[in-house]
Amino acid sequence: MALEKARCIVRLRQSATLVAVLVVLLPGLMTRGQSAKPAEAIALEQQGKLEEAAAAWRAVTAQNPRDAGAFASLGVVLSKEQKYPEAAAAYKKALALDRKLPGVQLNLGLAEFKQGNFEAAIAPFRAALTAQPQNAQARTLLGLSCYGAKRFAEAAKQLKVAAKSDPGNTELRRALAQSCLLAKEYECALEEFRQILQRDPDSAATHILLGEALDGLSRTPEAIAEFQAAAKAAPREPEVNFGLGYLYWRSHQYENAKSAFESELAVDANHAQSLAYLGDIELKANHPEEALAVLNKAVKLKNDIRIAYLDLGTILMQQKQNKEALAALLRAEKLDPEQPEAHYRLARLYRDMGNIAASEKEFAKVRELHEKVEADVGSKMSAPAPSLPPSSPN
Repeated sequence: MALEKARCIVRLRQSATLVAVLVVLLPGLMTRGQSAKPAEAIALEQQGKLEEAAAAWRAVTAQNPRDAGAFASLGVVLSKEQKYPEAAAAYKKALALDRKLPGVQLNLGLAEFKQGNFEAAIAPFRAALTAQPQNAQARTLLGLSCYGAKRFAEAAKQLKVAAKSDPGNTELRRALAQSCLLAKEYECALEEFRQILQRDPDSAATHILLGEALDGLSRTPEAIAEFQAAAKAAPREPEVNFGLGYLYWRSHQYENAKSAFESELAVDANHAQSLAYLGDIELKANHPEEALAVLNKAVKLKNDIRIAYLDLGTILMQQKQNKEALAALLRAEKLDPEQPEAHYRLARLYRDMGNIAASEKEFAKVRELHEKVEADVGSKMSAPAPSLPPSSPN
């Protein structure tokens, strides 16, 4: 979907990790020549002397390199120091020595998660959940790690369960809703966003995402209504007016679309996509010179907008600037090879340039893509129609 995705920030509740076993604290610090003892390391940790505690645990592991618990405790201290790469290495060593050591998989997952290593966090969180299927923290973090790793279907699966056990957690439900949306589970997304809106009816971001879910279900008028609500709630929120303009544009409501794109440009004068679609509207209104100026500005700002290159190629073809038209259309084709328009226009351009072989190749590609679309439509029509949740009242 060409519609820009609004971004929402998931705030996580960080929980402190506790040492598994506490022993009697011994007075004094380690002196040179003494053997390192776990009790001394724990005493230092309890006094908040984390650097010294980490050094003590390293000494313990050096003397007892097969002590899994010592490596796990070292990982805990390093995590408290926010030295997550070192903590992860310590947890991995502990697990290599004892795969069943309680709590270490969860701690390893947290160390990876806090580094933004979401893919690496998935396996330890999954192992922690397997060991404790009722561990809500492990399930939530597994779902959020899948989300961060862009495994949206897996994220939705885990977060659905997590949200049921914590129904009042709006941020968790928002993550679930976004996971469903990005996994194209639009009915799930629709339900979640509506529940969020019941708690915060003026949230522009939620109206946007609800609009995207409705758009995914081809309920475009309702999607437009949600974007209108978002624009009303936050008229200067970035992307709101562009999203509304795009839906108008796709519905062939070009005057409304033009107004919305201009509103977006009032917020951000260099919004390249708004410029690109304004250029397309000018071209459709048979104003090629005006369109050319706007489209050239758009591609200078952002060089990956397919419609801008497609329209530039069309205008340059009309002006018999074949070399420049060819470059623009080849760029459009490269940006999305599965769209037939660029192939069709390239076929016509090659024919005009006398390159019949290249023209026939592009025409063949157009036929292939149209046949693929027809096959996909036929497949969808043969499948049972999904049930849709009721529309929200006006």
